[in-house]
Amino acid sequence: MPTASVRRVRRGFTLIELVVVVLVMGILAAVAAPKMFDTASTAKINTTRQSMIVVRDAIELYKAQTGSYPAGSSLTVALKPYLKGPFPKATVPGATGDASVRVETDGNGLGTASGAQDWAYDSNDGSFGINVTGYDTL
Repeated sequence: MPTASVRRVRRGFTLIELVVVVLVMGILAAVAAPKMFDTASTAKINTTRQSMIVVRDAIELYKAQTGSYPAGSSLTVALKPYLKGPFPKATVPGATGDASVRVETDGNGLGTASGAQDWAYDSNDGSFGINVTGYDTL
C-alpha cells in the first residue's frame, strides 16, 4: 500500500518577509517625513502672505473712503472697521507674533527689515509688508 505524503499547510509570514516589509516601510517613511515637516513652515508662510494681502486691501479701502492713507501711529486702530477680528500677526519664523508695526514716513518704501516688529508700513505711500529678515519680499 502506498503511503500518502502529508503536506503541512504553512500559515503566516517568515521572518525574512517581515524584515523586508519593515525595511520598505522605513524607506518610505524616510522619504515622506521631510516633506511632512516642511509643510508646517510652508503653511506659516502662506498664512502670513494671506494676512498681508488682507491688510493691504484694508489699507486701500481706507484710502478709497477717506482720501488718504491711515496715519502710521494709528494703523491698527484705523483699520479695525475694515478687518474682521484683530489685526493679524505674522506667523513666519523670526516674527514676534505680537502684530506690531514698524512705521516709515519717508515715502521711500519699506526697505529692508529692521527692528523687532512683525510688519512694516509706510504711511506716505501706503506700502505694507513683513518686517522679518528673509521674508521681507513676501
